Amino acid sequence: MRKKNNVAIYVAAFVLFAGAVGYLCYDGFAKDSVYFLTVAEAGEIGPDSLKQARLFGLVSGADVNRRDGTAVFDLADKDRKDRVIPVVYKGAIPDAFKEGAEIIVEGGMKEDGKFLAKILMTKCPSKYKKENRAI
Repeated sequence: MRKKNNVAIYVAAFVLFAGAVGYLCYDGFAKDSVYFLTVAEAGEIGPDSLKQARLFGLVSGADVNRRDGTAVFDLADKDRKDRVIPVVYKGAIPDAFKEGAEIIVEGGMKEDGKFLAKILMTKCPSKYKKENRAI
């Protein structure tokens, strides 16, 4: 009779352990899953569906406003420069951030059509790439 109790305890412990691991995996993937889109793709989806996303594009030179750690600018699609999304970013602004720079912003689209970015990353300029020289 004692062996049946031990088996039941092991089965219950395994079920609890498997359930906890499954929940942690699901929760981790759900929080970290982010769409990676171009500006044109994001414009087609619309603000209702873009609560969390990463956008890739170029800093548009039309209006870049940097003040008190906040950057307000337009993000243009790399291929279709007529497609732009206004972006508001609060935080440390990288040195490579300038007009025409390729950047990635991560955040969410607000109802008014502005993208509120939590993270702003710039692509390294080509001057840092190693040149292939024939000797």
